[in-house]
Amino acid sequence: MSRPGRIGPLAPFFARGRPLIADGGLATALEARGHRLDTRLWSAELLVSNPDAIRRTHAEYLAAGADCISTASYQASFPGFRAQGYGDGDAAAFLELSVALAIEARDEFRAEQAGRIGWLRPLVAASAGPYGAYLGDGSEYDGRYGVEPRVLDEFHRRRFRLFARSDADLILCETIPSGLEVEVVLGILAETPEAWAWVSFCCADGARLWDGTPVEAVARLCDRAERVAAVGVNCVAPAHVGELIGRIRGETDLPVIVYPNSGEVYDAHTGAWHWPANGARGAGEPTLEARDWIARGAAGVGGCCRVGPAGIRALRRQVAGVTLARTGDSPDGGLGAPGQRR
Repeated sequence: MSRPGRIGPLAPFFARGRPLIADGGLATALEARGHRLDTRLWSAELLVSNPDAIRRTHAEYLAAGADCISTASYQASFPGFRAQGYGDGDAAAFLELSVALAIEARDEFRAEQAGRIGWLRPLVAASAGPYGAYLGDGSEYDGRYGVEPRVLDEFHRRRFRLFARSDADLILCETIPSGLEVEVVLGILAETPEAWAWVSFCCADGARLWDGTPVEAVARLCDRAERVAAVGVNCVAPAHVGELIGRIRGETDLPVIVYPNSGEVYDAHTGAWHWPANGARGAGEPTLEARDWIARGAAGVGGCCRVGPAGIRALRRQVAGVTLARTGDSPDGGLGAPGQRR
């Protein structure tokens, strides 16, 4: 059970009694604007070639109503940059730039909102994608990496520590498809007392991460950890989100934030998106079920791949006036539908 008194950077947003709105898919929004992201760095390629495009896209998500934006570092890592011919010094500079661009966009937006009553400064989450993102072979949708824990630790640790020293408000460990990888990330967090993390799982269905780990198991791990500000799921089909919220809420009072894909399916072999044969279509706007997700216990909603600024604007409109149910009077933002704890 979530311990009282854990007040993280997200808590002021939950204290309002309204759902937090996360941003959408940065890389696919950049692709929609004509940017080619065909290297293994994906959106991080523009940290090298066109950083202003990243800053402008952050600004669009903020203008659409996002309370939190994530940096262009999902597929950026020290070994990833090394594989593209960059030294570790360059890699560190690009990772720092990813945070600086988001903060610049946030601060410019903040200046525009000066004096607005009840307005909270949007947050910047330093995105730390999974080991599978570095592999660039669709392993986020597998999670069975076949490597020892030390390999995952070496991959995550240096980037995590860099983000912990940055001006980002928290670290977003997202699209994690492996129970072992969740354990590794939480181990690094335990050794990084200056950092807060938001941990988001990538799931194959309404019950399991892609490596087969029950989502309840990783929710319990996060509940026991210090300085976990929120948990949730992302880069999943909208159809699975409701069940996943219920399973996570049964194990923790930590805030649950969900940001699924548009409903389209990515083919890692062809690099193309397509709608499932019998899938519902609502291109880029996962808004139809957002109120239901909040009623089931989500404290925050947003979008992932193929959800652009227009989708976040629609999401914001969809949940306008919705209030969060509370599980108690804990000051740490433990929000959700009453009576769901087992």
